[in-house]
Amino acid sequence: MTTRRLVSTLTTALILACAHSAWGQNFPGKRINIATSQAGGAGDFASRLIAQGLTAAIHQPVIIENRASIAPEYVAKAPPDGYTLLLYGNTVWISPLLRPVRWDAIKDFSPVMLTVRSPNVLVVTPTLPVNSVRELIALAKARPGEMNYAASALGSSTHLAAELFTVMAGVKIVRVNYKGVSMGITDVVSGQVQVMFLSPGAVTALIKSGKLRALAVTGTGPSALFPGLPTVAASGVPGYESSAYFGLFAPAKTPAAIIARLNQEVARVLNAPGVKVKFFDAGMEIVASSPEDFAAMLKSEITKWSRIIKKAGIGDQ
Repeated sequence: MTTRRLVSTLTTALILACAHSAWGQNFPGKRINIATSQAGGAGDFASRLIAQGLTAAIHQPVIIENRASIAPEYVAKAPPDGYTLLLYGNTVWISPLLRPVRWDAIKDFSPVMLTVRSPNVLVVTPTLPVNSVRELIALAKARPGEMNYAASALGSSTHLAAELFTVMAGVKIVRVNYKGVSMGITDVVSGQVQVMFLSPGAVTALIKSGKLRALAVTGTGPSALFPGLPTVAASGVPGYESSAYFGLFAPAKTPAAIIARLNQEVARVLNAPGVKVKFFDAGMEIVASSPEDFAAMLKSEITKWSRIIKKAGIGDQ
Protein backbone atom coordinates (compact mmCIF):
# COMPACT_ATOMS: atom_id res chain seq x y z
CA MET A 1 0.00 0.00 0.00
CA THR A 2 1.42 3.42 -1.01
CA THR A 3 1.84 6.21 1.52
CA ARG A 4 -0.84 8.29 -0.22
CA ARG A 5 -3.30 5.39 -0.19
CA LEU A 6 -2.53 4.63 3.46
CA VAL A 7 -3.14 8.25 4.44
CA SER A 8 -6.40 8.25 2.45
CA THR A 9 -7.58 5.07 4.17
CA LEU A 10 -6.74 6.38 7.64
CA THR A 11 -8.43 9.70 6.87
CA THR A 12 -11.60 7.93 5.75
CA ALA A 13 -11.61 5.76 8.88
CA LEU A 14 -11.14 8.85 11.06
CA ILE A 15 -13.99 10.67 9.33
CA LEU A 16 -16.31 7.68 9.79
CA ALA A 17 -15.32 7.34 13.45
CA CYS A 18 -16.02 11.02 14.06
CA ALA A 19 -19.32 10.76 12.23
CA HIS A 20 -20.40 7.79 14.34
CA SER A 21 -19.38 9.63 17.48
CA ALA A 22 -21.37 12.69 16.41
CA TRP A 23 -24.42 10.51 15.69
CA GLY A 24 -24.22 9.17 19.22
CA GLN A 25 -23.79 12.62 20.77
CA ASN A 26 -26.63 14.19 18.78
CA PHE A 27 -28.99 11.29 19.31
CA PRO A 28 -31.86 11.48 20.10
CA GLY A 29 -33.14 14.65 18.56
CA LYS A 30 -36.79 13.70 18.19
CA ARG A 31 -39.46 11.22 19.23
CA ILE A 32 -38.60 7.51 19.48
CA ASN A 33 -41.21 4.86 18.59
CA ILE A 34 -41.09 1.37 20.11
CA ALA A 35 -43.13 -1.24 18.26
CA THR A 36 -44.27 -4.20 20.33
CA SER A 37 -46.91 -6.90 20.61
CA GLN A 38 -50.61 -6.54 21.36
CA ALA A 39 -51.83 -4.27 24.13
CA GLY A 40 -52.04 -5.89 27.54
CA GLY A 41 -49.37 -8.53 26.95
CA ALA A 42 -46.03 -8.96 28.67
CA GLY A 43 -44.18 -7.22 25.84
CA ASP A 44 -46.54 -4.28 26.04
CA PHE A 45 -46.03 -4.06 29.81
CA ALA A 46 -42.24 -4.11 29.46
CA SER A 47 -42.30 -1.58 26.62
CA ARG A 48 -44.43 0.94 28.49
CA LEU A 49 -42.39 0.69 31.67
CA ILE A 50 -39.17 1.23 29.73
CA ALA A 51 -40.69 4.03 27.64
CA GLN A 52 -41.78 5.91 30.74
CA GLY A 53 -38.27 5.94 32.21
CA LEU A 54 -36.60 6.56 28.86
CA THR A 55 -38.77 9.59 28.14
CA ALA A 56 -37.61 11.21 31.36
CA ALA A 57 -33.97 10.28 30.76
CA ILE A 58 -33.53 11.50 27.16
CA HIS A 59 -36.01 14.42 27.30
CA GLN A 60 -37.77 13.19 24.18
CA PRO A 61 -41.15 11.43 23.91
CA VAL A 62 -41.02 7.64 23.59
CA ILE A 63 -44.21 6.29 22.04
CA ILE A 64 -45.45 2.70 22.12
CA GLU A 65 -46.97 1.21 18.97
CA ASN A 66 -48.91 -2.02 19.45
CA ARG A 67 -48.41 -3.71 16.09
CA ALA A 68 -48.94 -7.30 17.27
CA SER A 69 -47.46 -9.92 14.92
CA ILE A 70 -46.37 -7.44 12.25
CA ALA A 71 -44.11 -5.49 14.62
CA PRO A 72 -40.87 -7.30 13.63
CA GLU A 73 -41.50 -6.80 9.91
CA TYR A 74 -42.38 -3.15 10.48
CA VAL A 75 -39.15 -2.40 12.34
CA ALA A 76 -37.00 -4.48 9.97
CA LYS A 77 -38.06 -2.12 7.14
CA ALA A 78 -37.65 1.11 9.15
CA PRO A 79 -34.76 3.55 8.61
CA PRO A 80 -31.66 2.56 10.63
CA ASP A 81 -31.52 5.80 12.61
CA GLY A 82 -32.50 4.63 16.11
CA TYR A 83 -35.91 6.27 16.10
CA THR A 84 -37.91 3.12 15.38
CA LEU A 85 -37.24 0.21 17.73
CA LEU A 86 -38.68 -3.21 18.44
CA LEU A 87 -39.27 -4.66 21.89
CA TYR A 88 -40.46 -8.20 21.45
CA GLY A 89 -40.25 -11.71 22.85
CA ASN A 90 -38.74 -14.97 21.63
CA THR A 91 -41.07 -14.87 18.61
CA VAL A 92 -38.55 -12.71 16.76
CA TRP A 93 -36.11 -15.60 16.42
CA ILE A 94 -38.47 -18.56 16.91
CA SER A 95 -41.09 -17.77 14.23
CA PRO A 96 -38.61 -17.98 11.32
CA LEU A 97 -37.82 -21.53 12.47
CA LEU A 98 -41.48 -22.53 12.35
CA ARG A 99 -42.95 -20.81 9.30
CA PRO A 100 -42.10 -18.37 6.49
CA VAL A 101 -41.91 -14.79 7.79
CA ARG A 102 -40.82 -11.49 6.28
CA TRP A 103 -37.81 -10.88 8.48
CA ASP A 104 -34.54 -12.51 9.44
CA ALA A 105 -33.68 -12.38 13.13
CA ILE A 106 -29.97 -11.91 12.47
CA LYS A 107 -29.77 -10.05 9.15
CA ASP A 108 -32.61 -7.54 9.66
CA PHE A 109 -31.89 -6.28 13.18
CA SER A 110 -29.18 -4.72 15.29
CA PRO A 111 -29.42 -6.15 18.83
CA VAL A 112 -29.58 -3.39 21.45
CA MET A 113 -30.22 -5.31 24.65
CA LEU A 114 -31.79 -8.35 26.20
CA THR A 115 -33.97 -6.38 28.60
CA VAL A 116 -35.81 -8.81 30.88
CA ARG A 117 -36.58 -12.50 31.13
CA SER A 118 -39.30 -14.56 32.73
CA PRO A 119 -38.49 -18.17 33.58
CA ASN A 120 -41.39 -20.54 33.17
CA VAL A 121 -42.64 -22.75 35.98
CA LEU A 122 -43.23 -26.48 35.57
CA VAL A 123 -46.53 -27.26 37.29
CA VAL A 124 -48.64 -30.38 37.64
CA THR A 125 -52.16 -31.11 38.75
CA PRO A 126 -52.20 -31.72 42.53
CA THR A 127 -53.67 -35.20 42.09
CA LEU A 128 -50.63 -36.42 40.16
CA PRO A 129 -48.49 -38.52 42.54
CA VAL A 130 -45.23 -36.65 41.97
CA ASN A 131 -43.39 -34.04 44.05
CA SER A 132 -40.26 -33.54 41.97
CA VAL A 133 -39.04 -33.46 38.39
CA ARG A 134 -37.32 -36.81 38.85
CA GLU A 135 -40.57 -38.38 40.01
CA LEU A 136 -42.41 -36.84 37.05
CA ILE A 137 -39.85 -38.28 34.62
CA ALA A 138 -40.06 -41.70 36.25
CA LEU A 139 -43.86 -41.71 36.05
CA ALA A 140 -43.83 -40.52 32.42
CA LYS A 141 -41.40 -43.30 31.48
CA ALA A 142 -43.57 -45.85 33.25
CA ARG A 143 -46.65 -44.56 31.41
CA PRO A 144 -45.39 -43.47 27.96
CA GLY A 145 -47.97 -41.53 25.99
CA GLU A 146 -50.57 -41.68 28.79
CA MET A 147 -49.84 -38.25 30.25
CA ASN A 148 -50.68 -34.92 28.63
CA TYR A 149 -49.36 -31.37 28.80
CA ALA A 150 -51.40 -28.26 28.00
CA ALA A 151 -50.13 -25.72 25.47
CA SER A 152 -51.64 -22.75 23.68
CA ALA A 153 -49.84 -20.85 20.92
CA LEU A 154 -47.57 -22.90 18.68
CA GLY A 155 -43.97 -21.83 19.27
CA SER A 156 -44.71 -19.88 22.45
CA SER A 157 -42.13 -20.02 25.23
CA THR A 158 -44.40 -22.26 27.32
CA HIS A 159 -45.00 -24.64 24.41
CA LEU A 160 -41.31 -24.89 23.56
CA ALA A 161 -40.41 -25.33 27.24
CA ALA A 162 -42.53 -28.48 27.27
CA GLU A 163 -41.13 -29.78 23.98
CA LEU A 164 -37.57 -29.20 25.20
CA PHE A 165 -38.40 -31.09 28.38
CA THR A 166 -39.79 -34.13 26.56
CA VAL A 167 -36.75 -34.29 24.26
CA MET A 168 -34.10 -33.78 26.94
CA ALA A 169 -35.79 -35.98 29.56
CA GLY A 170 -36.53 -38.69 27.02
CA VAL A 171 -40.21 -38.95 27.85
CA LYS A 172 -43.40 -39.07 25.81
CA ILE A 173 -45.97 -36.60 27.15
CA VAL A 174 -48.67 -35.75 24.62
CA ARG A 175 -49.53 -32.14 23.81
CA VAL A 176 -53.13 -30.95 24.16
CA ASN A 177 -53.75 -27.70 22.29
CA TYR A 178 -55.83 -24.86 23.69
CA LYS A 179 -56.95 -21.58 22.15
CA GLY A 180 -55.94 -19.70 25.29
CA VAL A 181 -53.67 -20.19 28.29
CA SER A 182 -56.53 -19.82 30.79
CA MET A 183 -58.39 -22.78 29.27
CA GLY A 184 -55.33 -24.96 29.63
CA ILE A 185 -54.80 -23.88 33.24
CA THR A 186 -58.42 -24.75 34.04
CA ASP A 187 -57.95 -28.30 32.79
CA VAL A 188 -54.68 -28.78 34.68
CA VAL A 189 -56.29 -27.54 37.89
CA SER A 190 -59.20 -29.96 37.38
CA GLY A 191 -56.87 -32.87 36.57
CA GLN A 192 -58.01 -33.44 32.99
CA VAL A 193 -54.46 -32.59 31.88
CA GLN A 194 -51.48 -33.35 34.07
CA VAL A 195 -48.62 -31.00 33.14
CA MET A 196 -48.07 -27.42 32.00
CA PHE A 197 -45.25 -24.89 31.71
CA LEU A 198 -46.41 -21.38 32.57
CA SER A 199 -45.19 -17.85 33.19
CA PRO A 200 -44.94 -16.81 36.87
CA GLY A 201 -47.66 -14.20 36.55
CA ALA A 202 -50.17 -16.80 35.40
CA VAL A 203 -49.67 -19.32 38.21
CA THR A 204 -48.33 -17.70 41.37
CA ALA A 205 -51.72 -17.38 43.05
CA LEU A 206 -52.77 -20.91 42.02
CA ILE A 207 -49.56 -22.37 43.43
CA LYS A 208 -49.98 -20.55 46.73
CA SER A 209 -53.58 -21.74 47.02
CA GLY A 210 -52.59 -25.35 46.33
CA LYS A 211 -54.58 -25.60 43.10
CA LEU A 212 -51.37 -26.31 41.20
CA ARG A 213 -48.15 -27.97 42.36
CA ALA A 214 -44.90 -26.33 41.25
CA LEU A 215 -41.98 -28.69 40.63
CA ALA A 216 -39.27 -26.45 39.20
CA VAL A 217 -38.35 -23.27 37.34
CA THR A 218 -36.94 -23.39 33.84
CA GLY A 219 -34.16 -20.78 34.08
CA THR A 220 -30.42 -21.24 34.36
CA GLY A 221 -30.53 -20.78 38.13
CA PRO A 222 -32.96 -20.50 41.05
CA SER A 223 -35.35 -17.59 40.75
CA ALA A 224 -36.16 -15.02 43.41
CA LEU A 225 -39.68 -15.18 42.03
CA PHE A 226 -40.03 -18.67 43.56
CA PRO A 227 -37.67 -18.96 46.54
CA GLY A 228 -36.65 -22.53 47.28
CA LEU A 229 -37.90 -23.97 44.00
CA PRO A 230 -35.13 -25.84 42.12
CA THR A 231 -34.38 -25.59 38.44
CA VAL A 232 -35.32 -28.31 35.97
CA ALA A 233 -31.62 -28.61 35.13
CA ALA A 234 -30.71 -29.36 38.75
CA SER A 235 -33.59 -31.80 39.12
CA GLY A 236 -32.67 -34.49 36.64
CA VAL A 237 -32.38 -32.76 33.25
CA PRO A 238 -28.83 -31.30 33.08
CA GLY A 239 -28.45 -28.37 30.68
CA TYR A 240 -32.16 -27.64 30.47
CA GLU A 241 -33.11 -23.94 30.15
CA SER A 242 -36.10 -22.23 28.63
CA SER A 243 -37.38 -18.76 29.46
CA ALA A 244 -39.48 -16.04 27.95
CA TYR A 245 -37.07 -13.31 26.81
CA PHE A 246 -37.81 -9.74 25.78
CA GLY A 247 -35.23 -8.06 23.60
CA LEU A 248 -34.80 -4.54 22.27
CA PHE A 249 -33.83 -4.31 18.60
CA ALA A 250 -33.03 -1.56 16.10
CA PRO A 251 -33.08 -2.00 12.31
CA ALA A 252 -29.93 -3.53 10.80
CA LYS A 253 -27.09 -1.09 10.05
CA THR A 254 -28.07 1.32 12.82
CA PRO A 255 -24.83 3.14 13.75
CA ALA A 256 -22.93 1.54 16.63
CA ALA A 257 -22.82 4.82 18.53
CA ILE A 258 -26.62 5.01 18.54
CA ILE A 259 -26.88 1.38 19.67
CA ALA A 260 -24.45 2.13 22.49
CA ARG A 261 -26.41 5.21 23.58
CA LEU A 262 -29.70 3.33 23.58
CA ASN A 263 -28.15 0.47 25.54
CA GLN A 264 -26.74 2.85 28.13
CA GLU A 265 -29.98 4.75 28.66
CA VAL A 266 -32.23 1.69 28.79
CA ALA A 267 -29.85 -0.02 31.24
CA ARG A 268 -30.19 2.98 33.57
CA VAL A 269 -33.97 2.74 33.37
CA LEU A 270 -34.03 -1.00 34.06
CA ASN A 271 -31.64 -0.80 37.00
CA ALA A 272 -33.62 1.91 38.78
CA PRO A 273 -34.89 0.35 42.06
CA GLY A 274 -38.52 1.30 41.46
CA VAL A 275 -38.50 -0.22 37.97
CA LYS A 276 -36.92 -3.45 39.22
CA VAL A 277 -39.70 -3.86 41.76
CA LYS A 278 -42.41 -3.36 39.14
CA PHE A 279 -40.88 -5.97 36.85
CA PHE A 280 -40.40 -8.38 39.75
CA ASP A 281 -44.03 -8.01 40.76
CA ALA A 282 -44.98 -8.87 37.17
CA GLY A 283 -42.85 -12.03 37.24
CA MET A 284 -39.89 -10.68 35.28
CA GLU A 285 -36.17 -10.51 36.05
CA ILE A 286 -33.87 -7.70 34.86
CA VAL A 287 -31.08 -8.69 32.46
CA ALA A 288 -29.94 -5.42 30.81
CA SER A 289 -27.27 -7.13 28.70
CA SER A 290 -24.72 -5.58 26.38
CA PRO A 291 -25.45 -5.58 22.61
CA GLU A 292 -22.63 -8.09 22.13
CA ASP A 293 -23.96 -10.52 24.73
CA PHE A 294 -27.45 -10.26 23.26
CA ALA A 295 -26.13 -10.98 19.75
CA ALA A 296 -24.29 -14.06 21.01
CA MET A 297 -27.37 -15.23 22.89
CA LEU A 298 -29.51 -14.89 19.75
CA LYS A 299 -27.20 -17.14 17.74
CA SER A 300 -27.12 -19.69 20.55
CA GLU A 301 -30.92 -19.67 20.88
CA ILE A 302 -31.43 -20.14 17.14
CA THR A 303 -29.04 -23.11 17.06
CA LYS A 304 -30.69 -24.70 20.09
CA TRP A 305 -34.29 -24.30 18.98
CA SER A 306 -33.58 -25.29 15.39
CA ARG A 307 -32.46 -28.65 16.69
CA ILE A 308 -35.40 -29.09 19.08
CA ILE A 309 -38.02 -27.99 16.55
CA LYS A 310 -36.64 -30.37 13.94
CA LYS A 311 -36.41 -33.28 16.38
CA ALA A 312 -39.93 -32.70 17.71
CA GLY A 313 -41.35 -32.06 14.24
CA ILE A 314 -43.07 -28.92 15.47
CA GLY A 315 -42.75 -26.95 12.25
CA ASP A 316 -44.60 -29.67 10.37
CA GLN A 317 -47.70 -29.38 12.58
